[in-house]
Parts: sequence; C-alpha cells; structure tokens
Amino acid sequence: MDMVQSAVTAKKVSVSLSSMTAEQKNHALKLIADYLDNNREDIIRANEEDMQRSIKENLPEPLLKRLKFDSRKISDAVDGINSLINLPDPVGKKLMATELDDGLNLYKISCPIGVIGIIFESRPDALVQISALCLKSGNAVLLKGGREALETNRILTELIKKASAEAGIPTGWIHLVETREDVNRMLKLDKYIDLIIPRGSNEFVRYIMDNSRIPVLGHADGICHCYVDKDADIKMAVDIVNDSKTQYVAVCNATETLLVHSDIAGQFLPELKRKLNESSVELRGCEKTREIIDIAPASEEDWKTEYLDYILSIKIVGSADEAIYHINTYGSGHTDAIITGNREIAEKFMNLVDSGNVFWNCSTRFSDGFRYGFGAEVGISTNKIHARGPVGLDGLTIYKYKLIGSGHIVADYAAGRRKFTHKPLLTEE
Repeated sequence: MDMVQSAVTAKKVSVSLSSMTAEQKNHALKLIADYLDNNREDIIRANEEDMQRSIKENLPEPLLKRLKFDSRKISDAVDGINSLINLPDPVGKKLMATELDDGLNLYKISCPIGVIGIIFESRPDALVQISALCLKSGNAVLLKGGREALETNRILTELIKKASAEAGIPTGWIHLVETREDVNRMLKLDKYIDLIIPRGSNEFVRYIMDNSRIPVLGHADGICHCYVDKDADIKMAVDIVNDSKTQYVAVCNATETLLVHSDIAGQFLPELKRKLNESSVELRGCEKTREIIDIAPASEEDWKTEYLDYILSIKIVGSADEAIYHINTYGSGHTDAIITGNREIAEKFMNLVDSGNVFWNCSTRFSDGFRYGFGAEVGISTNKIHARGPVGLDGLTIYKYKLIGSGHIVADYAAGRRKFTHKPLLTEE
C-alpha cells in the first residue's frame, strides 16, 4: 500500500476507531503487550540485524544506543503499555458543561484528533509507545521510522497489527511507511492527516514545518540546563547534575549545559569534576570555570549544542537572573532545573524560565511521559499551542462542543423573547 492509500485508509478507519470503548482498546493493548513479551527472540534477532548493518555504516554512537532494542527495553515497553491500560480513557470526557437556557445545554467533550503522522529516528521503543498511545486515544497513525531501524520496526508493526486485529480493532488504523519519499508525500496530505509529530534535529523539524500545511507538534533540540544556585547543597547538586548528564546521555532530556553561581563555583566544580570523571565526561567551560578546574574552553557554539554524548559545557554566572537569561537565550524550551535551598529563588526561576518543564532540586531526566504517569509519550513538545511538555494521552485528544436543546431557535433570543442563563453545570451530570 502506498503513502496516499495508507492515509486514505487511516482516515476512513479513524472514524470507527474513535467510537471504540475503553474496554475494547484496553483489551487490544493487553494483547499487544503479550505479543511483544512472547516474541522477544524474534524482535531481538531483527534488531541485531539492524544494529550490525548500522555499525558497518558507522552510525554515530548515540544513535546506536537509541537503536538497540534488547530484552530490557522490551520489558520497559511492555511495562509502559500495562501502565497505559490502567489510565482513564481520554476520549469522551466532559470537560465543560453550561446551561445556555432552560433545556439548552452545551457540553465540551474530548475526542481523538483523527490521523496522526509521526516521523522519528532510531528508537524502536518510540514506535511501541506512539502506537499504544494513539490506540488508547482513538487515533489512527502513520509511522515513519529511520532506515536504520527498518527490520525492528517491521516486526513490531506486524505484531501490533496482529494483536489489535485479534482484539477486534478495525484493520488499517496503523501503517508503517519506509521511504524518504514517503515523508514528502505525507507532508502534502492535509486532506487526510490531521497532525504531524516530527522527532529529530532542529533542522529536520523546521523542514517539516516549512513544507506542510498540516499542523506540526514540534520537538526539536533538547538543550537542557541545570543551574546550581549559591544556596545549593553541594552533595545534592553533584548527584543531580551527574544523573542529569550521565544516567542516559543519548536522550533529549539529558543536561547539556551547566550554569553555576560564582559564590559556590569554587567548592562545587572540583567535586563535580571528580564525579563526572568516573563516567569520562568531557567538560568544556567558560574562562571563569577554567580558572577553577582544568578543562577545555567552551565556545559560543557550545551553548547552542545538543551533544547527546558524554560532553558538558559549563558557565559561571553572577546571579539567578543571569542564569534565567542564559537559558531563555540559548535553551530550546525543553527542560531546565535549578538546585537551591532558597524557595524564593526557586519559584522565580520556575516562573521565568520559558520552558515546557522546569524543575527544582531534581534531575532533568524526570522529563518523561512515563515518569509523569502518562503511560508513555509520543514526544516532548516545545510548542505553546495545544500541547506542551511530554505529550501523552491528553495531548493526542482535542474536543468538540455538543449542544442539546428541545426546539430552541435563535430568533427567540434575537427578538428578546428568551434570554441566555449561561449557568455552569457540574461536568459529572
């Protein structure tokens, strides 16, 4: 099936998928989790084929880490699906209820977006998360994974198709598209595709936005920061920065730039360097930083770079205001954290940093749909419209207004024979 046929089919199926009950969708998700669990060897074999080919093609190490889909990652994917099953159905929720007049009631009801096109690189686990979220939220999905994960994506898609069909979900709700040409075709199909979610470089996301009339939920770079304030506990700060940088470097919520208040830098930076040396992290610093610890110089370009590797740039600042300004200037609006014992400074930082996720005294690695209790995520949005931060079930729904009357006509209100009451109703009604 070519790209256009896939989109047409998905659009048609999305109508019936939107009316699936929570029980039907959860049953399908349970079968998908079972299929993945029971076919580990086949999945790992397909992934190993992708890994070996990608190693020969000199795929960068961070992408190889994302590509690997071993038994542990399969278990994580299964856990994510099971967590999703336990979440409330996001479709059909009564978000607002208003009495416009006696017997004329307006309701705002959540509903699926429709057909979602998702373009992502390297990570087979993203395919599982995305398809599970789309199914639970009643959306059909077109998936374009990277060529490097071709065999893994194929077997995962086939297992998901088999499991959902067995559960009675309409066939054609999920499609895997594989060629680069398919991406350009996808961008032109605004008649059938309601939303595109690209996951990749800033340049890639910008290309998608510039070449499609379809709304784009963009997540580009993850240039995340930790700011160690003068009132930080040094041991806590070392632990948080270490986790933010090294717990898993090849992800968008890993810290790339560290900002340190000048009053604490002399005590903190040597301790941090000793800790990061254990993971062989390459440090690059501003001139003031290099007067305290012996590291390579940082350039202007370092403040703008998402490394996805064991590299950390460090800058000493004179105040929280300077840290906030730096983050709002160079950051990508993803995730930024402050480590401090000063509540007033922390609240100021969290209010003024213009990012989808702002943290106090915890690792930037917590910026994740599963860790937030969303079950999983299709990505982290740096947009300010519709959805922001980790995009889970609620971010994959929109709403419609339902108005229920009993013969009401506008002419009565225009002539003054009737008046609106606009009385809020309980949404449980």
